[in-house]
Amino acid sequence: MDGVAGSLGLVVATDLPSAQRLARVVAHWAHVLPQLEAGGTSVSAEDDQNVRHWVFCDRILSEGRRCLLRADHDGACSRRLARRR
Repeated sequence: MDGVAGSLGLVVATDLPSAQRLARVVAHWAHVLPQLEAGGTSVSAEDDQNVRHWVFCDRILSEGRRCLLRADHDGACSRRLARRR
C-alpha cells in the first residue's frame, strides 16, 4: 500500500491495518470539527482508490448515532471505544 487518500489529504502507510489504525486516530482527534462525520472514514491504496476499506462500523445505534468501533468488530456495537488490556 503506497498511500492512503482521504478528505484529510494523503497519508502514507505501509499496509492496510496500519492505514486503518492511523485513520481511526485522525478521525477521533478531528471529532472536534462539527462538519466531520467520522463514520464515513475509509482508506484506499493510492493506486486503487476505487477500492475502499471502511475504518468504522457503519451501523446506526438506537439514539441515531454511529457505532464507534472498527469495521467488522466482534460483539455488540457501542459509542465507547473498547479498551486494550
